[in-house]
This record gives sequence, structure tokens and C-alpha cells, in this order.
Amino acid sequence: RLVSTALLMAMDYKLADYSSMFVPDDGKNQKRDYWEEETSKRRHDLEKTQEHYSRASHHHLPIKERVIAKRKEKEAMILAAERLAEAEEELASIGCRKSAIHQTAANRLLALCRQNGGVYVKVGQHLANLDYILPSEYISTLSSLFDDTPKTSYDDVAAVIEEDLGGKPEAIFDGIEELPMASASLAQVHIAYDKKSHRKLAIKIQHRGLRETSRGDIYALVSVVRLAERIFPDFSYGWLADEIAPHLPRELDFINEGKNAERAAAHLKLTKLDCIVPKIIWENTTPRVLVMEFEEGFKATDTGAMAEVNIRRRDVANLISSVFSSQVFGGPSGWVHCDPHPANVLVRRNNKTGKPQLVLLDHGLYRELDNEFRLRYAHLWKSLMLADLSGIKHACQDLGVGDAYPLFAAVILARPFDEVIERAKKGSLSQNTVSTASKADQVVMRGYAQRYLVQIFELLATLPRQMLLLLKMNDCLRHIDYSLGSPTNTMVVCGRYAAQKVYKDSISDEKASWMDRLVAWKDYMNVLVRIFIHDLGVWWMQSPRVASS
Repeated sequence: RLVSTALLMAMDYKLADYSSMFVPDDGKNQKRDYWEEETSKRRHDLEKTQEHYSRASHHHLPIKERVIAKRKEKEAMILAAERLAEAEEELASIGCRKSAIHQTAANRLLALCRQNGGVYVKVGQHLANLDYILPSEYISTLSSLFDDTPKTSYDDVAAVIEEDLGGKPEAIFDGIEELPMASASLAQVHIAYDKKSHRKLAIKIQHRGLRETSRGDIYALVSVVRLAERIFPDFSYGWLADEIAPHLPRELDFINEGKNAERAAAHLKLTKLDCIVPKIIWENTTPRVLVMEFEEGFKATDTGAMAEVNIRRRDVANLISSVFSSQVFGGPSGWVHCDPHPANVLVRRNNKTGKPQLVLLDHGLYRELDNEFRLRYAHLWKSLMLADLSGIKHACQDLGVGDAYPLFAAVILARPFDEVIERAKKGSLSQNTVSTASKADQVVMRGYAQRYLVQIFELLATLPRQMLLLLKMNDCLRHIDYSLGSPTNTMVVCGRYAAQKVYKDSISDEKASWMDRLVAWKDYMNVLVRIFIHDLGVWWMQSPRVASS
């Protein structure tokens, strides 16, 4: 099935080159031809303006004139993006031939994921987070895998419970709902009630037979990826296969997931961040059945629900970024949740504080980062926040990136490296955030991603293994942030935790003299002052009086 789907998708794109001459005229072909050609021209214009804007140029000019010249280049790029967005919208209203091919291929891929389940759904969900790399048809189609994954029949659910817990569901729980409240790639969740306390429970039951078939699925997936790499050497998803293969067996062990959840909860308690991890009920937990207390919440991308309960998107984005930054940089070890897609990060209002509260679910995929790697990664994020070009270069080289550090920094931030250079000149912590309300901004980001697609894949193949799951985590968090409208500077939130990690490591070094510690403290205080000034400026600009003027 996997091979046949891959072949059919390849044939779809190949036949599309010849199909136009056989397609009957629907009265729109002339208009369609015009807008397809216009879209192609405008895409080329955007590529040229992006190339000019990203290039280090105008060195012969005085600084003021250089800034003006770069600003004009940026305005030209934004204008080109707006014109391309207009053409794409016009073409979409008519019906783009290429869009139809993308949709057909995406439908084939979705059908494969649903029919094969398990590993395939997991891969499909990851692809759905690559907003600015894959065509929009793939994103919108595969995003359904977050909500509408294959479901196991209740008979199979009851069989798994009886096989693992030694009794029928009705005998173990005080009522269990036969329809799942949620279904994911590896399992589905049913609501039940505890026999003794009658408290509401969430029971996560692994899809029956998945444990037995997953090994073969992983082998098949890795084999096809390797074959595709040999046929199409310019593109590589080998890094994705390399990460899924070793980690999926651990995700299939729900006892391991329960332990991950408890360890994460213990760390979050130390941070004092308002984030809840559901309590595990160990007496009824097995490798295929995970029982936990039920926690209410809505998806982190549900802005309508946020408005209804009167919590600000900015506060939600800040809390999410703080929670995951604390996992990467805080605590004695980097114990990091690497699958924070919207269905795993729930939000609710904390009625005591009036602020948002997170509920963190699905603790199957974690990565423990060693301290040396965390310190190097912290140096990188601190340098990215401060736009310290020399620091970025050295940190990237320490991580094994080498001369590709501008590209890697752009991948991490999802922004062109030239914007980091601009901030370095201004001494600013503010970056141009992407607004989901602006189609031009989306076009700009997609243009950068597609322009450097081959280099990005080559870079991913050379990175340390620890970095790959962090990039997956970043993809998921960026998807949530874009859905919220990028209401806060998450780079500064992450950079604050990174700077704290660098400082604590410096003063805890046994070899450090008192002068070394003093220098580290002074550097850290300087960072905190710059962050305070940045936050104060943001608060002032967002105050009602300034916003209305």
C-alpha cells in the first residue's frame, strides 16, 4: 500500500505535465491560464526581492543611507508578496490545476495514513506542522489527522482492557463511555469513572494490534524513505525516519509514558508555571492501558474559546513558550516534551488568577538532553535573542553546524538571517512577527522556506540527533504560535531561559574564580535589563492610549 501510494502520487505529478491539453474547456481556461502565468511571474518577482533583501549589500553607503536602502528593499519584498497573495487568491477562486494535483496527492497520503494507522498517522501529523514547506493543500488535508484519526471499535477496546487488566471494563470502572472522546495515532481516550471515588477518569487505550504491526511499519517506512533518497538525492526525509524508528517503541509503552508524565509534573512544580499534568492512576495502568485523572481544557489554537472565557492570546503564547523553554533549559536535566501539537496542549482559565492555565497531555515522546548540549543550545538562543552575530556563529559551530550557521539560525527562528543582522545594528530585541491575518506575511515565509528547502534538508541530515526532536518540537510550537497570531515575542521568552541557563552554569563551575562569577553576573544582569526595557516598550505600545492614537 505504501509503495503503490508513492507511485500513484509520482504519476499524478508526472501526468499533470501533459493533462492540460486533454482537459475540456470549462469556460475558465483562458482566465486560468492568465492567472497561472501571472502567479508564476509574481512568485519569481518575490524570489528576486527576497534575494536582494537577504543579501548583505550597500556597504559603500553611509549607515543612514544603508538603512534606508534596506528598508526600501524590504518594502519591495512585502509589495511583491502582497501581489503574489492576490494572484494566488484569484487563481484559487477559479481553480488552479496545480492545486488540484496537490489536493489529489494529499488525499492519497491522507488515505494511506488512515488505512495503515499508527506510524503513518504519526508521520502525517508531523508533516501537517510544516506550514511553510509543504503546499497548503497538504497542510489543510493532513491537519485532519489531529482530530479525525482512525478509531478502534469498542469491542477491541474492551478486549485490550480485559487482556491487560484481567477483567471487563464494566467490572473495573464505574461506567465507561463506549464512544471515544479523542483518538490519536497510537491510541484513543475514553471517559470512565473510578469505582471507589467516582472521580472522572481518562483512559488511554492503545489501538489493538498496533504493538505487533509497528515493527514492520517502521521497517517499511524507513525502507521507502531510503529508496526515495536514492532516486531523488536532492531531497531527504531520512532525518525524520531516523528519529521515528528508535522512539516509537517507547511511545507504545504506556508505563514509560506514565513515568515521563510524573517526571514532567515534578519539574513543572518547581518552575511555579501554571501548567497541569494529569495524575496517573497506577493500579490500572499497563503497557497498553494508561489511566489518569480527567482534566478539562480546549486546544491551544482555539482562539474563539479563549475569547469566551476572557483570556488573552498573548498570555497563552507567553505561558506555552515559558513551559517548553523551562523544560529545555531549566532544572537539573533537560527533560523535554517533543510532541506539543495543539491536541496535546490544552488551555483553560484559572478562575483564581483569571489567567490561562495549561494542561499538558501525551507524554510518550520525551528526549533527555545532556548538559553539554543544553549549554551549547542555550548559548545559541541567548545569542539569537541579543542578535550577537559572533555568538551565533560560535554556538552553531559548537553544535556541528559549521558555515551553515545563517541558514540554521533562520530555521530556528523561521525568519531570514538578515533580520538578525538588522537587529544587531539597532541593538533591538524586537523581531518582525508573522501575523496569520496577513496573507502576504505567510507568502513571504513560505517563499523563504521553499527557496532554501534543499539546504534545509541537507542541514537536518548533519545535525546532532538531540537537535532533531527539538526541531520537531519547535515546528509544533510555531504552528500554535502562528495560529494565535504570534501575539508575543517568543524569542525573548526562550532567550530569557537560555540566558539563565548560561549564567547558572557559569557560576556553578568549580574552576570559575570569583572574578569569572562576577563577570557572568554582570553579563546576566545586562541581559535582564535589556529584556525589561523591551518588555516595558511592548507594554507601552500595546497600552490602550497608545494603540488608539
